[in-house]
Order: sequence, then C-alpha cells, then structure tokens
Amino acid sequence: MSVRAPSLAIVASLLSVGQAAAQSAPAAQPPVLQTIEAEGTQFKVTMSDGRVLRSPQLVGATLVIAAGGGTVRLRIDAVERDPEDTRADRPASDVVWLHTFSVLGADGNAQNFCTAGPDGRRQGFPLAGRSTPQGDFKPAEPGVFELVCTSGAQGKCVRFGYLPWSRATDGTGLHEAYNACTRMVRGDYGGQGKPFTKDGMRIDVYDRFGVQTAENDTADAFEAGWSPDGAVCVHHVRVKENTTLAELEAAFPRLKGRTGTICTEDYARAQGAVVFNRSRP
Repeated sequence: MSVRAPSLAIVASLLSVGQAAAQSAPAAQPPVLQTIEAEGTQFKVTMSDGRVLRSPQLVGATLVIAAGGGTVRLRIDAVERDPEDTRADRPASDVVWLHTFSVLGADGNAQNFCTAGPDGRRQGFPLAGRSTPQGDFKPAEPGVFELVCTSGAQGKCVRFGYLPWSRATDGTGLHEAYNACTRMVRGDYGGQGKPFTKDGMRIDVYDRFGVQTAENDTADAFEAGWSPDGAVCVHHVRVKENTTLAELEAAFPRLKGRTGTICTEDYARAQGAVVFNRSRP
C-alpha cells in the first residue's frame, strides 16, 4: 500500500542541495542552506542569500536526508503538476506537485524511490507531518515531513483531494477526512494500522464535503463509513478471504452490532463518518 522511505518519519535535515540550489550564487560566497520544509506537496528551501526555492527549482538537486538513524541521498529527477489536478479555482497552495525521485546508492547507482501504482506512475511528494504506528498522520514540528508515493494510501488520498493542510469549500479542515481516507484505502476497519484490503481493489469514494462524489455503479454496494479512527460501521468486507464481519466484531469491540445490514450511509453519517465508500459486495 503506502510506499515510504526507510523508517519513514523523515526529519528534513538537509545537509546538501545540489547544483540546482547553487545556480546564480556568487562564487566567492556560496549560499548556505537555512531551512527545508514541506509546503503542501512541494519542498520549500530557504537559503542564506534570501532565496526561497520550491520543488520546480530543485530539479537535479540531491537531498541528503536524515532517516532512521542514517541518511538517504535522494535526487529530484523531475517535477510536474498532477495532470489529474484539473480544478481551475484551486489556490496555488493546494496544487498537487508530483516528483520523480531517485535513491542514490554508495556505488552511484540510482533507483526509483516509488513503486508503480495502478496508473503506472512512480512519483511522490513530501507531506508535512508524522505517521503514528497505528496509521494516523499527525502534525509535527517544522522541518519534519514524510515522503509519500502515488501508489500508496497517503499519496492516493492527497490526489483524491483530501489535502490535510487545506479546507473544504464549507471551511471544514480536511485533516480528519485525509486520515479517514487513508483508513478507507487500506481497509483499516479497526483503525489500528492493520489493512484488510489488497492491491488493485476498486472502490467508489465520496464524502460529506463534496470533494469526491459517488459514481453509483450498480455493481457496487455501500461498504462502510469512515472516521479518522477507522470504520464507524461495515456493511460488507472488501476482500472476503482477508476477514469476515464476525471476525471484525471480535477483533474490534467498537464495531460490535455495527456490521451487516444496520450499516447504511445514513447510519454511518449518524455515527460520525466523514468519508464513505462503495465496493463490489
């Protein structure tokens, strides 16, 4: 599911920025990096000469990032605006930027940081915050971010429009919807970081805010309503060989009496669901 860097709570301790950051700098006094952080889905680098560089200006740069007690050398090979991000009225801060990353080995060989998703893309972006072992994505101190890939739940939910730093049109913050979405994509019914789905499963996603609307394919049926803590109720499980409704109730007591026919969209809304999905019954 989610593809991340080794130990992926990445503390953005940038030790060097490659040639892209040094262009046009005075030869006698090369600029010194002051800060690096994630801003939306871009890197934001502040240099000692006052320049602020964002991802499109960092193509070709190699970031040396502290991760899991060591360092990772990550090269930004390309940056493009998400072609699926077509909303004309989207503010600049909410534009989704897709990065092609290469991890550079000690031998100089490079390999793509991300695996391919269903659309074949092997791209990703930084996201300010830190994941817990249970799968929640939490705010963190400045300079702490994760690298997420479009093939994983975190990347998919940003591309769906659940931008954890932004707000819905009614003013509601989308951070909770983002966490609910990642629970849904992973099939993490219990909200404990245990997925019950498998790669390639089709789901129809919608929500309280109109970020996504249901396709209502007649082959699909209501599956579950989702909060940041997992499913609030489950009508049917997505992957029958992975679990059953009875097993979910036994493993997660808060779902007891909330599975099967009682779980309708109206019931899920009443229990606090913010994101919903339909799938093959």
